[in-house]
Amino acid sequence: MKHFRVPELSWRFIPVWQRNYLVWKKLAIPSILGNLADPMLYMLGLGFGLGSLLPDIDGMSYLSFLAAGTVAYSTMNAATFEVLYSSFSRMHVQRTWDAILNAPMTLDDIMLGELSWATSKSLLSGVAILAVIWGLGLFGDFWMTL
Repeated sequence: MKHFRVPELSWRFIPVWQRNYLVWKKLAIPSILGNLADPMLYMLGLGFGLGSLLPDIDGMSYLSFLAAGTVAYSTMNAATFEVLYSSFSRMHVQRTWDAILNAPMTLDDIMLGELSWATSKSLLSGVAILAVIWGLGLFGDFWMTL
């Protein structure tokens, strides 16, 4: 029976994060637009379309209610996609992890770098959606966006 161990954390994860950032930077505009497209379709279709048929409840429109959920959905979707699909592609298809492991890195460093990159992409996606929501005036106060 194998025993689990606590991962050894070091600052060597930063080059992994930086590598992912440099690759992403080449396609930053299409990536940001892609992260905005799906939530915007939901907000436009369901919020303005279905929301116009529904009454306000306690002074809150359906569009404002949907906007808060859209932020949560988009951040979780960005993180999940990055960890499940993109990391798997870098590991299995592109064999990037094999190349990284030829440097003085461990699998723990790669995993922490991938997780920190997924967190960064998720944060970026959430901030982009929040900017759209704030631009449309769909937030009640700052605490609603948290």
